[in-house]
Amino acid sequence: MCSVDPHTASQLVKQLARRHGCDVAGICPAGPIARADFYRRWVTEGRHGQMAYLARNQESRADPRALLPSARSAIVVGVSYHQPDAQGPSDESGTGTDDPGKAAPDATARGRVAMYARGSDYHDVLRARLRDLVGGLREQLGVELDSRICVDTAPILERELAAAAGLGWIGKNTMLLHPRLGSYLFLGVVLTSLDLAPDEPMPDRCGQCRRCLDACPTQALYQPYAVDARLCISYLTIELRDRIPENLRPKMGDWVFGCDVCQQACPYNRKAPAATDPAFAPNPMARGLELTSLLGWDQGRYKQAVRGSAMARARLAMMRRNAAVALGNVAATCPPPLAQAADDDDPMVAEHARWAVDRISRRRETQ
Repeated sequence: MCSVDPHTASQLVKQLARRHGCDVAGICPAGPIARADFYRRWVTEGRHGQMAYLARNQESRADPRALLPSARSAIVVGVSYHQPDAQGPSDESGTGTDDPGKAAPDATARGRVAMYARGSDYHDVLRARLRDLVGGLREQLGVELDSRICVDTAPILERELAAAAGLGWIGKNTMLLHPRLGSYLFLGVVLTSLDLAPDEPMPDRCGQCRRCLDACPTQALYQPYAVDARLCISYLTIELRDRIPENLRPKMGDWVFGCDVCQQACPYNRKAPAATDPAFAPNPMARGLELTSLLGWDQGRYKQAVRGSAMARARLAMMRRNAAVALGNVAATCPPPLAQAADDDDPMVAEHARWAVDRISRRRETQ
């Protein structure tokens, strides 16, 4: 155990977090997670879909000390990536539509990318900043300490820890909500053997609002504070490795990687300031990916596009599949690349392209 005053060390943590590019930082004890039982039930009900990794390591998800037995505190940081002027090429609702009046000219049809994936890969950026934070603690406190840096890929419940550390509250859309910065926040966690003074959790400020639930195109938010991943557009475009259920395709609109609809609907996000972090400044993908071009990507073009981006999470075939669905939802006529993709060597791409061709044809018949 380190002989350091917990309050002094906590203040230093927050100073270092700000110095290393974090917008907010908080501390909570490293101990049992309050909603661990809910998480277990959620997995048991199969709402995690094909994300089998979410069913593993239940011990560390229930108590982060299973990852670092010496841990006494969890340092949680948040970095804003809010880009209010880069919402994408379509209307803010982001919903799919059966209204032919919503169709876009084929040459300009673009697919939307979730805001978090429009800049540098947050995994790399936050890990580097947290390593610097830990190094600063060791240097300025003059003590040895155990630590474990976690940025999204470790089996812990980051949002629950962030809420316990006073960074915000878990909103009805299951995202962490900060009263000033909203929910467009990257989260990082440092488990440490330091005994740090914890912060007070914030109260839930969602009140009677249910805009996020009502806005979700697929009704993935099946009740307040709970999401069925199997229905979520983010899951369908990023995590689902095979065919997308046909009944969900029309509801996906023009999203090709992730979805921001429930966050766009949140009043706290509409008031949130723009992020100033240059690492997450919007790149050309902020205005969307040209769908006919995306449909024709090969492995080389795919690697070039996703290099240094969180978009690498979705495989090439999945991105092409998503482009076909988006074209089926927004194209005014069937572009030649889509018709060609109906005979693609990849059976998954071909099946979704045939669905899209048929959908466009049926839409034109109603005009």
